[in-house]
Amino acid sequence: MMEEIVGNPQYPNLVSVQSVQLRESAVVYVTFSDGSARDIDLEPYLHGPLFDPIRQDPKLLAKVYVDPETETLTWPNGADIDPDVLYYGGDPPWSVPAEQK
Repeated sequence: MMEEIVGNPQYPNLVSVQSVQLRESAVVYVTFSDGSARDIDLEPYLHGPLFDPIRQDPKLLAKVYVDPETETLTWPNGADIDPDVLYYGGDPPWSVPAEQK
């Protein structure tokens, strides 16, 4: 019997982050596992208790890296951003009312 994979039609392909380079301010150049790459402004995602210090400290922002295990953007303070949010340009989780999650 074949196992069925659960999917989401809004996000048909699972992607991961392969590399990241800080460009300017909160803009990063991200390469994804499907070979695509683009500049992404992280400012809309840098809100909340874990992200406020990153947004306010350029030196901490510049420490962004790709976690080799989760393959997503990560910072030394434990903050990370889901690759699907970056790839599909979704709303940051904090901006979606709890009743819609």
